[in-house]
Amino acid sequence: MNMETKSDASLQLSASSLRINGQSEIILCASLFYFRIPRALWRDRIEQVKAFGYNAIDVYFPWNYHEREEGSWDFTGERDAEAFLQLAKEAGLWVVARPGPYICSEWDGGGLPAYLFAKEHMVIRSADPAYMGAVKKWYDRIIPMLANYELSRGGTVICVQLENELDFYDCPDPAAYIAGLRDMALGGGIEVPLIACAGQGGLYEASGLVEGVVPTCNFYPNDRDPAFEAKAASYGQRLAGMNVPLMVTETNRSHFLLRRLLSCGAKLIGPYLQVSGTNFGFTNGTNNWGDPLAFMTSDYDFHGMISPEGHVRKEAYEGRLMRRVITVYGTALAEAESAPASEAASIDGGQQTGGTLLERRLRLPDGGSLLFLANVGESAESVHLQLRSEGERVVPQASRLQSVPNRCIVLPVSVPLNGWGFEGTLLYATAELSDAKQTANRTAMVFHAEAEGEIALELGQGASFSARDGMTVEHQTENGELVLAFRAEAGQMAACRIELADGRELTVFGLAREDALLLARIEEDGRLAFEPGFEYDTAPRELNVDWTVANLLPAETMSAEPAIRTGKAEYLEENGIYRGFAWYKAVGGAPAGADVLGLLVHQGSDAVSLYAGSAYIGTCTPGGGSRYLPSAGIGGGELTARVEMWGHTNFDDPRLPALRLNSKKGLQGITAVTSRQRLSSNWRVRRVHSGNVDPDFLRNDRDDSEWASVSFGGWLSPDHPAFEYYRRRFTASGTADSFTLHFKGIQALAQVYVNGATAGSVHPFDPFVDISAHVKPGEEVQITVFLQRVLGLPAGEVTLYEGNAARDWELSACDEDGLLANAQRHAAAASASELPLRLEPGSVAWLFGALPDGARDVPGGWRVQVEGSGMKLTAALNGTIVGRLWLEGGASRPVLSGGDQRSFYLPGAWMREGGNGLTILLEAVEAGADSQLDRLIFTPVGEIVQRSSEEEG
Repeated sequence: MNMETKSDASLQLSASSLRINGQSEIILCASLFYFRIPRALWRDRIEQVKAFGYNAIDVYFPWNYHEREEGSWDFTGERDAEAFLQLAKEAGLWVVARPGPYICSEWDGGGLPAYLFAKEHMVIRSADPAYMGAVKKWYDRIIPMLANYELSRGGTVICVQLENELDFYDCPDPAAYIAGLRDMALGGGIEVPLIACAGQGGLYEASGLVEGVVPTCNFYPNDRDPAFEAKAASYGQRLAGMNVPLMVTETNRSHFLLRRLLSCGAKLIGPYLQVSGTNFGFTNGTNNWGDPLAFMTSDYDFHGMISPEGHVRKEAYEGRLMRRVITVYGTALAEAESAPASEAASIDGGQQTGGTLLERRLRLPDGGSLLFLANVGESAESVHLQLRSEGERVVPQASRLQSVPNRCIVLPVSVPLNGWGFEGTLLYATAELSDAKQTANRTAMVFHAEAEGEIALELGQGASFSARDGMTVEHQTENGELVLAFRAEAGQMAACRIELADGRELTVFGLAREDALLLARIEEDGRLAFEPGFEYDTAPRELNVDWTVANLLPAETMSAEPAIRTGKAEYLEENGIYRGFAWYKAVGGAPAGADVLGLLVHQGSDAVSLYAGSAYIGTCTPGGGSRYLPSAGIGGGELTARVEMWGHTNFDDPRLPALRLNSKKGLQGITAVTSRQRLSSNWRVRRVHSGNVDPDFLRNDRDDSEWASVSFGGWLSPDHPAFEYYRRRFTASGTADSFTLHFKGIQALAQVYVNGATAGSVHPFDPFVDISAHVKPGEEVQITVFLQRVLGLPAGEVTLYEGNAARDWELSACDEDGLLANAQRHAAAASASELPLRLEPGSVAWLFGALPDGARDVPGGWRVQVEGSGMKLTAALNGTIVGRLWLEGGASRPVLSGGDQRSFYLPGAWMREGGNGLTILLEAVEAGADSQLDRLIFTPVGEIVQRSSEEEG
């Protein structure tokens, strides 16, 4: 496999370096996603990233953000990706471009357009010609744009990532697929290196290891994993064998972990989502971060450096400090090779104790090492180091080295001083060197520590002290060997000015770490300049919002378009519906006068709200499976299902149908259940010793009369795992046409056979199986279940639902524009209201809020906290959906993940003159209890707390 990069390429890779235009670099790369940030704020976010130490951004380009319907492309306005690349160019930030076609990012469908899922026989994320033909249409638009912004063409794109974490997906031939994407990218003009990232360490599965595509790694460990360096270094060694460096394209956001990665020789370090954002509109994803299903919040925030609304967090200062440490060592650090720390030093005593680790060092090309001392424990520790290169010297000698949890400090040993303008050696330091400035005859060096610091210098000439402030000289020899020590106290700066025999001057500063975080620069005269950290006004403010409300007929469609008659229940994508809300209407199939016990939803997703006539039955989130909702005797007439597509899954997981990456939304039917039979008793059981199904046990005429008779799953087996056949018969209802088995509480795997035919599989996450295709009403039915259990886990209770399938289906839908158009049609008739607002179960209403003119006086906008219970909200500002929330309270609410579940962001950039309005769709989704919206709390965004002169001093 050839990973060689061209000698004249703008980005050159080798086992120990990453060079841009010939200069070795350490790239700190922050995720910055234009599609989650208002366009008016793109430049601001870019400048924030650069100000806090990052020299690159990684950018996903979601295919379905630009092709919202098949053949309909949009790269204008908020979707103007080229304008974003231009801003990055103007700021001088390098770009790692990630055009997919699959991107993940917890985004709707991982960026894949939903129309692909309706293409019969298409195999997504593979070399399937039909899929690759669709990808080519996307690449034909995005790849030339990226090529135009490559570094060699005057832009800042330094590499292009193909696909994303393909090793998490069951791709039939990764090499063929990645090679096909590579050829498309090259054909579109890409000349910078192509990369492919591994999500769970499968370099081949992620990249195919094809020629011309460089594998990279994504690591998401526990930040305190004591074995992490060993893992990362092993990948570094494997990649070095391909003559490319370790490049970490995604990882956690703490600079504690990022420093540990630096110690392992990573040349590109890309923490994911240092800049948070918002899933505006219907762009949220769903995935397996719940139980297993989770709905992604509109707020997209993993607590990185910059909040969704643009607030600078404390972690940003850690980023700036890390960059300063990298910069102070310059090319030497960028070209350093990672090696075991034990070759140069060890924690004194021979064995690491407590939580302090000394695993890796960076071996500098011109001599010396940087040791990385990390504390993965729970408490601070005082440690001593034994230095091999310094004759087994134990340090510190006259002070205390404190190791603090969640800190990884970089300590120099035997580092030549010529990089800072004079001869000699930095023998060791137990304080971290973060800054240095050299002028004609003067050099200033800034160290910082947690408690105390000690710095040993060998200057090779005589030295005297012209000034000392808070720094002691613990040792001095005639040839210029010095040991300096200082106490690191917040707000106190230690300094020592040293006059060298040759007339030059060296000033050594010692700071507390918390002060070093706020150091802005070393002035020309050698003084240190500090800047205060950002502190924001987060006190809620009273906004006098004029509220009005319009109640809707909850079982009626909100679409202005005529309904589509489909005859049967069909998935939404099969009818060209890719996002938003949809309404299924059908005629209940129960015979006249039948007592309907409940309604059974078949293969429904995402949020399904059921009505029988105007009566509300309930809301469920089946995850693509089935759900039974009791209906208290109603359900034989007109049925309505309001379905919200929360988002297509961004990650493939076989545990639920809706978590398969090509899954479709909506539902496949509703049954009016007229009979529930408990079938847990009197099963015949046969224990076997093979996991392979024996067709003889499935036969309808198989004699099982000699088998033991037990309750389902009731055989106590000594086998682990246990393999068992369970058989029993029942007589199907003569008036029903729909039959479904429910294995409630099953904690095993089961294959279900009806009259000898395969009916489907059952497992804990999807315990329903529809057997209607194999049952004739009024006839006897033979069920055989092949059960695989571990350690006697329960097999569940078996229930048969019999009833009648709904018929005469029709379908209507609203995307964002259609939904808000409905709001406008009801706005004039809305009546004045106040909060709190209470809605009966199943009710739907539009809530309109006219914001006061003073709302525009806060340029950053507002964060709105919502208090209430049992209610689902879709909130829009001036015609754009800014948040979708599902308030706590009740059993119907799914797991929500990815950000703040209780608030949404009103961008100041989207406020306008002449009136600003909130439009909120309210759905009272909790059956059996009223839902309530108590209040909305408005907190200003971007308002800096003004310090008094005394505070600044």
